[in-house]
Amino acid sequence: MAKLLEGKFIADQIKEKLKTSVQSLRQVPVLASILIGDDPGASAYVRTQAKIATSLGIKYVLHKFDASISEDGLIDFILKLNADTAVNGILVQLPLPASINYMNVCGFIQPDKDVEGMHPTNIGKVLFGRARIAACTANAVMELLNSTGVDLYGKEVVIVGHSEIVGKPLAMLLLEKFATVTICHIATSEAGKLQGHVERAEILIVAVGSPNLIKGEWIKEGAIVVDVGINRLNEKIVGDVEFNAAQRRASYITPVPGGVGPVTVAVLMRNLVEAALAQQQ
Repeated sequence: MAKLLEGKFIADQIKEKLKTSVQSLRQVPVLASILIGDDPGASAYVRTQAKIATSLGIKYVLHKFDASISEDGLIDFILKLNADTAVNGILVQLPLPASINYMNVCGFIQPDKDVEGMHPTNIGKVLFGRARIAACTANAVMELLNSTGVDLYGKEVVIVGHSEIVGKPLAMLLLEKFATVTICHIATSEAGKLQGHVERAEILIVAVGSPNLIKGEWIKEGAIVVDVGINRLNEKIVGDVEFNAAQRRASYITPVPGGVGPVTVAVLMRNLVEAALAQQQ
């Protein structure tokens, strides 16, 4: 039976260190969060962020806009935040209206205020192993893997999902540790090859957003399973992996909810503090 990789313990460790870092700053760090529309999940996530930021001594400023805002209007507001020296970090909450291109918008955030690590400059630094700030969820997965004590060198790692937010930056972070990385996506599944890749994974990371996509019987005995997916199914929150069946085969597995999520928020706050420290230099 797999051990649970619960995110709260790891997140608490990160936050405890951050309290000291925040106190060492010359001024209270400020995180500007942009929320567009009234998505219930995003609204709940914002409340969690605000609560944690406050507990760490971080000023969390929420800017809410109607879903009718144009992409140009959002970019204009971001440029104003870039110019505001009191703002240390800028965060655009997902999901966005279909009329707004997230990656395009991220490109207008000043790189040293990009606490999500999604500006092309910051993504490029991940590629070259020089990142001070990396994508929050991808970094959270690395924290969870580190907590197991596993040596990633040469390990067969399979990532299911190739998004710019998780799959792609995570692959770069894992390659820095000399893991052997395979990325699977919709074409892998349509070609009938997904199960075969999953079955040989010593470490499996799934970030698709499809409930129970990965069958528990596919999991290699003793594998480490990190489930990034969060889905609502029959009034329950479930991941992308069949949890109960997978838990019987894996050595470690993240619960959903309570696995990757808490660590992601802690990493976001760490990115903000890193940004504030860099801006002071």
